[in-house]
Amino acid sequence: MQPNLIGKKIKELRRKKDMTQQQLAELTGFTKSLISKIENGQTGSAVATLSKIASVLGVTLSWLLQEESDAELIIMKAAQRKTIEAGEEASYLYQSLANLSTNSKIEPVIVTVIPGKDKIQPYTHEEDEFIYILSGKINFSYDGKTTILQSGDSAFFKGKTPHVFLPIDALEAKVLTIFISND
Repeated sequence: MQPNLIGKKIKELRRKKDMTQQQLAELTGFTKSLISKIENGQTGSAVATLSKIASVLGVTLSWLLQEESDAELIIMKAAQRKTIEAGEEASYLYQSLANLSTNSKIEPVIVTVIPGKDKIQPYTHEEDEFIYILSGKINFSYDGKTTILQSGDSAFFKGKTPHVFLPIDALEAKVLTIFISND
């Protein structure tokens, strides 16, 4: 989904909840300026940023990024998946693996870690997270400790603890990530 469509969904939901941009900014810890830029499609945003906004607005990240579906069976062919840049502050590409409803407790995605940006700050989000390295290697930083994870390795952790995936070499890595809501 394009940043302007994501922004439009955020704006519509914020307004439905009778919330100002300033109130959303305060609840997420972001600036009003950033909220305005996201809502107006002037900037892409990191998955962690969108996750915090989604949490405050009471929806899942996948709801912001994809068209919602309430179907009992969701099949998404590889050619149907859209890749979304996670924003300038992160070196990730993000692909949702299912168009889930806002009531879903899990959210499967593929995160592509792009080489070249290794000064990314750790971030947090409300959901627990399970990751499985599909290909390549990453430096997985969690609560200030770094571990090298490579193809076949996995981890489960609390999203509320600062963490980040960092590239190791000139090759990208693909990480199956499953966000698990605690609600």
